[in-house]
Amino acid sequence: MKYQVGVVLIAASALAFAADTKRDADKLLSESAAVFTEINNVPEKGIPQDILDRAQCIGVVPGLKRAGFIVGGKYGKGVLTCKTGKGWSAPSIIRIEGGSVGFQIGAGETDLVFAVMNQRGMDKLMQDKFTVGGDASAMAGPVGRSAEAQTDAMMHAEILSWSRARGAFAGIALTGSTMRPDKDENDALYGRPVTHRELLTGSVPPPAGAQALYTAIRARTGSKSASR
Repeated sequence: MKYQVGVVLIAASALAFAADTKRDADKLLSESAAVFTEINNVPEKGIPQDILDRAQCIGVVPGLKRAGFIVGGKYGKGVLTCKTGKGWSAPSIIRIEGGSVGFQIGAGETDLVFAVMNQRGMDKLMQDKFTVGGDASAMAGPVGRSAEAQTDAMMHAEILSWSRARGAFAGIALTGSTMRPDKDENDALYGRPVTHRELLTGSVPPPAGAQALYTAIRARTGSKSASR
C-alpha cells in the first residue's frame, strides 16, 4: 500500500512539474513576441528590414540577466525559429549562458534579439550546444531602417545580435556565449520528447501558444508560419 501511494505521489508531482514547465514555456513565447514587436515598432531605430528579410533564423531572449562591468556573465532563456519550406518552424526553447555582454554597465536585465544570416549558421544551430564567436562567427548588428552601411565582415557574419536595455536599442557582441536547447521545456511545450533539430527543420507542428510570435515575425518579414 505504501509503495502504491508513493508511486501515485511521484506521478502527480511529475504531472504538476510538467504543467508548470509548459506554462513557463507559453509565457516565454508570449514575452518574446512582445519584445520583437516593440523593438521593431520604430523602424528607424529597430533591426534593418533587409536583415530581417535575409535572416534564416530569428531568436529572442526576453529579460537576459547580466552582471559585471563591461565584461561579465549572463544567462537567460529564449525562443528560436528558423525558415523552412513551409514557413517559420516550430519554436525551440533555448538557453544562453556565459561570455561577454558587450559595453553594458552594471547588473540587471536586457532583451536580446539575434538573427542567423546564412545556412552555415543555421547548420551550427542544430548542434546540442555551440559557442557564438567560436563555432559561429558573430557581430553586433546595425540599427536603423536600412543596413546599407554594413561592412564586408558583417555581410559574412553568421549571427548578428542586438540588445535593448534602459530604453536604448543597439547592436551587441555575443562573443563567448553558449547556446543550447532546453530539453525539459521543449518536451513540456510539445507534450512529448522532441529534438532541437526536429523543431527547427519543420518536422514538428507549432504549438498554439506560438501564434503571437508568428504574427510578430510575419508583420516584419512577410513570411508565413509553419503549417499545422
